[in-house]
Amino acid sequence: MNNLIVSPTALAFAVVLVIIALLVNFKEHIGLEKDMIVGVIRAVIQLTVVGYVLTYIIKVDRPALTLLMVAIIILNAAWNARGRANGIPYAFWISLLAISVATITTIALLVVAHAVKFTPSQIVPISGMIASNAMVAIGLCYRNLNASFHDQRQAVLERLALGADAKLATLDIVRNAIKTGMAPTIDSAKTVGLVSLPGMMSGLIFAGIDPSKAIMYQIMVTFMLLAATSLASVIACYCAYPQFFNEDLQLR
Repeated sequence: MNNLIVSPTALAFAVVLVIIALLVNFKEHIGLEKDMIVGVIRAVIQLTVVGYVLTYIIKVDRPALTLLMVAIIILNAAWNARGRANGIPYAFWISLLAISVATITTIALLVVAHAVKFTPSQIVPISGMIASNAMVAIGLCYRNLNASFHDQRQAVLERLALGADAKLATLDIVRNAIKTGMAPTIDSAKTVGLVSLPGMMSGLIFAGIDPSKAIMYQIMVTFMLLAATSLASVIACYCAYPQFFNEDLQLR
C-alpha cells in the first residue's frame, strides 16, 4: 500500500500537466484558462477541507452529522446545476428538488434493502456519487432546454396558436432534454468494464473482497446511478419547461 501513496514529486508532475493544459488553452484562445485555474484552486481547498471533515464524521459516526453532510452535498450540487440554467427562473429550487428526490429515494431503497448500512463511511460517498451524476444530468437538461426553446421558438408558437397547451407544445423538447441529461450515464453503463474500469470494484478486489461480491456491488452502483439520473432529469425537465412561459401561456 505504501507504493500507492502520492509523493510530492508525483504531485508536482500532475501540476505540470495542468500547466500544459493551460498553455494549450491560452495558445488556442479557447477561453477556459480562468475556469481551469479556479477549478484547480477550489479542488485543492475543497478536497483538503472535506478530507479532514470526513475523517472526523466517520470517527464520531453520528446520524445527525451524516445527514448534515448529505444535505451539504445536495445543496452544493443544486447550486452548481443552477449555474448551467442560464436564466431559467427558480433553477436552484428545481435542481434542489430533483437532486434531493433522486438522492434520498435511492439511498432509502438501498438502506431498506440492506445493500448499504446507514454509516457515514457508506452513505456519504454514495450520496456524493448520486448527487454529482444528477447534477451533471440536470445541467445538460437545462442547456438542451435553453437551446431547443431558442431554436424551435416558432414551432412552439405555432402549436400554441393551433390550441395545444404548454405541455403538448413542448413535449418533444422536454423528451429530448431528458434524453440528453441521461446520455452520459447510459453511455457509461454501456462501456463499464470495457472502456472504464470501475474504481470501486477494482478497489474492493484489491482489498481482498470476493470478486463476485465486488462485481455485484458495482452492478448495484451502476443501476443506482441510472435510476437516480433518470429520476432527476425527469423532475428537472418537467419542472423547468413551464418557466419558459408567462401567465398568459406566451413564451418569455
